Amino acid sequence: MPGLIGIARLAAESERLEAKRRVDYFELPTRRLINHCDSKRSMPFEWTINPYRGCEFGCKYCYARYTHEFMELRDPVQFETLIYAKAWNEPGFRVELGRIRRDAHIAIGTATDPYQPAERRFGITRKILQVFAGERGRTLSITTKSDAVARDADVLAAIAERNAISVNMTVTTMDEELGRLLEPFAPQPALRMTAVRRLAAAGIHCNVYCCPVMPLLNDSERSIERVAEAAAAAGAEWFMGNPLFLKPCSKQVFLPFIEREFPKLARRYRERYERSAFLKGDYPEIVKQRIARAREKYGLVKRGMEYRPQDFQEPQLSLFPDAA
Repeated sequence: MPGLIGIARLAAESERLEAKRRVDYFELPTRRLINHCDSKRSMPFEWTINPYRGCEFGCKYCYARYTHEFMELRDPVQFETLIYAKAWNEPGFRVELGRIRRDAHIAIGTATDPYQPAERRFGITRKILQVFAGERGRTLSITTKSDAVARDADVLAAIAERNAISVNMTVTTMDEELGRLLEPFAPQPALRMTAVRRLAAAGIHCNVYCCPVMPLLNDSERSIERVAEAAAAAGAEWFMGNPLFLKPCSKQVFLPFIEREFPKLARRYRERYERSAFLKGDYPEIVKQRIARAREKYGLVKRGMEYRPQDFQEPQLSLFPDAA
């Protein structure tokens, strides 16, 4: 399209492969699948892989909606309805991987879920893992909120034989009604814990992330402990959580959601997030202490590889026509 460059042009020219009731799928040409993490803060990983752009789960708090803006898609809802699968090129991927130090930590699913429904159609995540199954001495982590990760228990177990791998399952709440409101198209919390149980039984190190922790929604001691208790019962080994942060694109979805579903909390949320994406004052420390107490209470103390999404920015190379 005239005036568009880089990834915006590629997205505009992408062929629609399939249209579902609320989601359109496209294939996006890409120069590389492995990106260097450019966060200014210290992160537990150096490299990231996100097989898809956009995420169908439609989580109301999602921080990654801004990534569609680089494709000139300004409506934050398009992040969950226009899904771009990055073109798979196994020889090219192997070349990329070969250039990365073996002791470098590679994280899959830092911006969009690698096991969203698009994975059933494209299978890119499994193809990536099959390559890692032939590697030795790699450090790899996967972050998801889908029970579909258990589909790959076989290849994950094969990776674990010669590499360090962990699966980070995000479970915001064990309250199914609240979960359905917050994450309308994501698998139910109980299904995610069942996946953790299956992976743990296969010898995979599993962590459970109670993220984000939202004021007056899921931040009570009991709410956090319910997630930790279920995580321990499923065989997880580490537990963590972080307070909600709201980028401008996230506010456009989350704050109207609060006004609609929790109108009594709307004023408080607007006041707290009016000037900053991050909560100030004592609240972050209170959340940290509650997470720590739950972690100790249920013995989830074998530290995995912690991921803080607020510190991460998806690399963008919009000036290069073949970047994705």
